[in-house]
Amino acid sequence: MSKDIRKPLLVIAFLSLAASLLVVFSPIAKENNHPIGQVAGISSPALPVRLIIPSIKVDTTIQYVGINSEGEMATPSSAYEVGWYKLGTIPGEAGNAVIAGHFDDKDGDPGVFANLSKLTKGDRLYVENNQGEQIKFSVREIRVAKPGYAEEIFASSDSAHLNLVTCGGVWNNNDKSYSERLLVFADKEST
Repeated sequence: MSKDIRKPLLVIAFLSLAASLLVVFSPIAKENNHPIGQVAGISSPALPVRLIIPSIKVDTTIQYVGINSEGEMATPSSAYEVGWYKLGTIPGEAGNAVIAGHFDDKDGDPGVFANLSKLTKGDRLYVENNQGEQIKFSVREIRVAKPGYAEEIFASSDSAHLNLVTCGGVWNNNDKSYSERLLVFADKEST
């Protein structure tokens, strides 16, 4: 083989290897918004798969969401599942993990977080991960905010927190949005 042919083949082989490594070490699957589990014998990080809030009878699967076309945190595709912000902190790790859920569906029927306002300080929340572990959190604070709450729920922290968000207030038919957001701040409990 001539030297002229070997150089492009080496570049192609290197790029193929690099692309394979990106797939193997990717923490989140792109399909179906669910964790990848294991790829090529390598375990993925402990990613969230279920949110349980006994006091308001929430027991639902977790979708992985990113950023929508407006540059905001995307919402889950179902009114009956929640969405974890996959570009942020993993629940249970140091920082503020954020999970959003709908207050209602397109027909006005109650969504997964319809009763989020009924939580009280000290109520427990559980996040189950893809390794079968349950991480326990307790509610520290519940607050109503105007849209544009991002700084509050995404702020950096040295401790592990879980922040929940849903809509509240009055529906504005022109904007197709609620006037407020309900924010729940919870802290990881030590085991």
